[in-house]
Amino acid sequence: MAVATLPTEAEPRKLPTDESFGLLEPVTYFDGAMPTGVTVSRGGRIFVCFPRWGDNVKFTVAEVEDGKLVSFPNEGINQPVPGDLAAAFISVQSVVVDAADRLWILDTGSPMFDLTYYGGPKLVCVDLMTDSVVKKILFPTDVVLPTSYLNDVRFDLRRNAEGMAFITDSSDKGPNGIIVVDLATGKSWRRLHNHPSTRAGAPRGCLPVVEGSPLLERKTDGTIKPITMGADGIAMSADGTRLYYCPLISRWLYSVATDALADPWLDDELVAHTVIDEGDKGGAADGLESDAAGHIYATNYEHNAILRRPPHGIWETVAHDARLLWPDTLSLATDGFLYVTANQLHRQARFHQGHDLRRKPYTLFRIPIDAQPVLLR
Repeated sequence: MAVATLPTEAEPRKLPTDESFGLLEPVTYFDGAMPTGVTVSRGGRIFVCFPRWGDNVKFTVAEVEDGKLVSFPNEGINQPVPGDLAAAFISVQSVVVDAADRLWILDTGSPMFDLTYYGGPKLVCVDLMTDSVVKKILFPTDVVLPTSYLNDVRFDLRRNAEGMAFITDSSDKGPNGIIVVDLATGKSWRRLHNHPSTRAGAPRGCLPVVEGSPLLERKTDGTIKPITMGADGIAMSADGTRLYYCPLISRWLYSVATDALADPWLDDELVAHTVIDEGDKGGAADGLESDAAGHIYATNYEHNAILRRPPHGIWETVAHDARLLWPDTLSLATDGFLYVTANQLHRQARFHQGHDLRRKPYTLFRIPIDAQPVLLR
């Protein structure tokens, strides 16, 4: 009969640990405010954003230059103007370079997840040839509601005169849905308004577990409440016919026909008939992305991972690493790298009875995946 023995100092026992997978390469570190969005231009310029969630945010949009952050497109537009919500960025959640190599900036108009007012929520386009604002789209209050939280955006520049944008509303205070924008006219409308697929917990409830703990808002008075953020991650199919999306608090993926979303006269019930339940994606996700070969990518904040679903295939692992502490936004660049921010969102004070457990720096990583982004132009 074998007898277990303790290791001696001369023979230290090497314990099994969680194994990493994928070539995760740090691009830059953040010692200040926590980042969310990231995007990369064709020329390799890297842009990031920092929503105003309580950190000391010097600028809500920045360019990474030689490892340093520079306010973008200038310092002035990054400082809110009292009495004029439309004049400058208030709290930017997402930055995306489109197929025409322009930078689009999605301003929630909602610092600290406050209620929004007309002029605050906006979609702003910057010409990267001149680094100047060339378009600013404001939203009527029946499209971006006072309770709305604009989260992420994707583009199809083939539609209408100048293209269309699709934005997720992940509000934790009101109805969720998808917002559609005609980039030429600036007109916008809501789709899948409060549809079950856009709400937290879809389809049968979800309690994510991160670093071994259930993700719940734990207040200083000891009360506990579930997180109710809805439609968050978003990605276009390679041919532009489907829009993929997922609630933040859900392990499920959904898609909807973009032709239905893009028709402002179509009844919302008919739009909902085009929704497809794409199934369990193996964990709760914050960000989605896609590539020109038809793969869908998803962060997996429960397992410190990034997953990928091939066309007509099953989910597989792109990267798994203990350093992927809340992988937030995914951005596939034309250099063949998949970029991802890791910002420790789950360690914020709101989840730990007022104790901020985040440890700096936050990190921007990239992973070589030999793929090209979806460019609908």
